[in-house]
Amino acid sequence: MSSTGPAVAGRSLHKRFTLKSSKQPVHALAGVSLDIPAGTLTALVGPDGAGKTTLLRLMAGLMRADEGELRVLGIDVSADPQAVQDRISYMPQRFGLYDDLSVQENLDLYADLHGVSKDKRRERYARLMEMTDLGRFTDRPAGKLSGGMKQKLGLACTLVRSPDLLLLDEPTVGVDPLSRRELWQIVQQLVNDEKLSVIVSTAYLDEAERCSHVFVLREGKLLAEGAPAEIRDHAQGLCFIAAPPQGEPPRLMQARLLDARQDIIDAVPQGGEVHFIRRPDTDDAALATLLADAHAEPVPPRLEDGFMTLLRTQQASAPNNPAAATTIAAKGDPDEVVIEVKDLVRRFGDFVAVASTSFSVRRGEIFGLLGPNGAGKTTTFRMLCGLLPASGGQLRVAGVDLRHARAQARQRIGYVSQKFALYGNLSVRENLSFFGGAYGLRGQRLRDRMDTVLRQFDLEREIDTPSGQLPGGYRQRLAMATGLLHEPEILFLDEPTSGADPLARREFWRRITALAEGGTTIVITTHFMEEAEYCDRIVIQDAGKVLAIGTPQEVRMQALDGEVSGKRIDMEQAFIDIVEKARRKGKEAAAKQPEGALA
Repeated sequence: MSSTGPAVAGRSLHKRFTLKSSKQPVHALAGVSLDIPAGTLTALVGPDGAGKTTLLRLMAGLMRADEGELRVLGIDVSADPQAVQDRISYMPQRFGLYDDLSVQENLDLYADLHGVSKDKRRERYARLMEMTDLGRFTDRPAGKLSGGMKQKLGLACTLVRSPDLLLLDEPTVGVDPLSRRELWQIVQQLVNDEKLSVIVSTAYLDEAERCSHVFVLREGKLLAEGAPAEIRDHAQGLCFIAAPPQGEPPRLMQARLLDARQDIIDAVPQGGEVHFIRRPDTDDAALATLLADAHAEPVPPRLEDGFMTLLRTQQASAPNNPAAATTIAAKGDPDEVVIEVKDLVRRFGDFVAVASTSFSVRRGEIFGLLGPNGAGKTTTFRMLCGLLPASGGQLRVAGVDLRHARAQARQRIGYVSQKFALYGNLSVRENLSFFGGAYGLRGQRLRDRMDTVLRQFDLEREIDTPSGQLPGGYRQRLAMATGLLHEPEILFLDEPTSGADPLARREFWRRITALAEGGTTIVITTHFMEEAEYCDRIVIQDAGKVLAIGTPQEVRMQALDGEVSGKRIDMEQAFIDIVEKARRKGKEAAAKQPEGALA
């Protein structure tokens, strides 16, 4: 299949784009050189705007480098892009499935486009259906599939022909941990069985850890490369884990550590504790003060630790302290229940998307809604926001019965959607002005609030930039700024960090921690299980039913069945264990039903 040489060889690659807003060229790639061996699984990682997607598009022959040489499978891609495209498969971030076509019809369409013969299709389809477990759903419209199943179908369509090189641009964005694991099993199987060369860009550093080689990009330049162990070594001897003082949420210890940038490289909640990286020259006494004298235990570095160490040490100066990004503290009793859900039901025809769900959320809490794709959490979330009426049950948000006065409740809540929902052709200033007006802000009050959020989210320099031209991290900041313009009591966040790199996620959560400390209630859905550790309480749903509810520690204990024995378990493993256990019980119960009994 592949040539004896490298799958990809690039020398001094440059790619520039000129933004309409500034007329200034942006260097998406600046002198990148790399060699990627054939038959291996390789990762491209880096912050937003690092150049990962640009590099993949150059490899796919969809763009031409301004300078430098790039050979893919031994072919000069700029001289003969079609020859490269005939031998590779490329799955972009937004793969083009046709929602009205069935699974089988989507596969047939892509097989037609690639000229795959009928004989080869039969063999290839059987293999793909076995790998993806989509064989039971061939007649289902693609639009009716869950997010994880859509990604698996996209991968299957990408592989309807057998390529020599597979390029995957963030294939697991927006996918739950179970589906993410299944997708990676498919990719690993292709590498092992077919000796396929695979290059993947990813925001998940635990995924990059599976690869044989990792390239770290930043601002269009190659920062480091090597096996995962070589990247991890940048944080060797600097990683520790510590339990916060009794009664203190891990996110508050993390915030304290992140704010001490002269002593700490990175910190993130993990399993009820805080995993952090100290700087080599940090004074022990200063560290003890930051930890409030909590015991810090050294731990081996992860790939993410090496990645964060590389990025932090390359930063010329520390960014603005995001702790300043708070709204005026919400008034009220912190024990006040601001969201109350009792026996909530949502049906779509005969299908029950949410079944008899009950929980409550207090003022200033961070409350997480977790679940696999298709579990019912997004439906629950949309009902809480007043975007979807409930079919049954009781639902009160900010003291308002949402079944009868949704418009009244919306004035007291803010909402940031999963997909960028601002107007791409309007500038930052114009988006803020428009949405401020929609929230009823006028005149000096609107101008004051715009000035405040521009400063809080460090958007002042981008004020005249069309929002569609902002880097991903800045688009997310602008979405947050618009959602907070009217100083809502409750902020709803629907997978706000989907596809965000670790740097952007740290900054985002530092802001959310500050908002919660100011009294704003946060309700969030996320597929990054590490983010559940920031929450005061979480609920895990599947098949429309609540499987677990409680603090992160209580949910981890449920996954362990109360068997502690010094075992550490992170939220991702707890999530997988709880969902898989519930699904096994469901299958066993269904198998015991008398023949002909109704489900």
